[in-house]
Amino acid sequence: MEIRQFCRNDIPAMIDIWNEIVREGDAFPQEETLDEETGFSFFSSQSRSAVAVVEGKVRGLYVLHPNNIGRCGHIANSSYAVSSCSRGEHIGRALVLDSLKAAGDLGFRILQFNAVVRTNTAARKLYEELGFHPLGIIEKGFRMPDGEYEDICPYWRETL
Repeated sequence: MEIRQFCRNDIPAMIDIWNEIVREGDAFPQEETLDEETGFSFFSSQSRSAVAVVEGKVRGLYVLHPNNIGRCGHIANSSYAVSSCSRGEHIGRALVLDSLKAAGDLGFRILQFNAVVRTNTAARKLYEELGFHPLGIIEKGFRMPDGEYEDICPYWRETL
């Protein structure tokens, strides 16, 4: 597996993976899917957008950007997406570890996740294994596809 900065040719695969997560509706807060134009703009506007390439195919990605500004500008935020056909292959772990290093290299001191859905147990387990600290629970902070509300669990840790 190779994790690298995205290039223009990666955009169609990145959009497919990103939109898959958006359509599943149980992890990302976004409801709008990306197209070629909005996808390139979105991924290009991040502090870092990286892809995980396995056997020549993009199988996952992350975006990294500031979580806030000014006195809190040293805190980054990141989102991860792994293609459903590649889940369970430790791509997510590799993406999180790469983002921790990239965040540190970019001058961020902390990586924070604002809205990890309580039922996303695979992500929560991974984050805790990698030393992220839970900040508590925001009850009913995420609207699920069926209209019901689920709790979210913010996490943080220092960067590498």
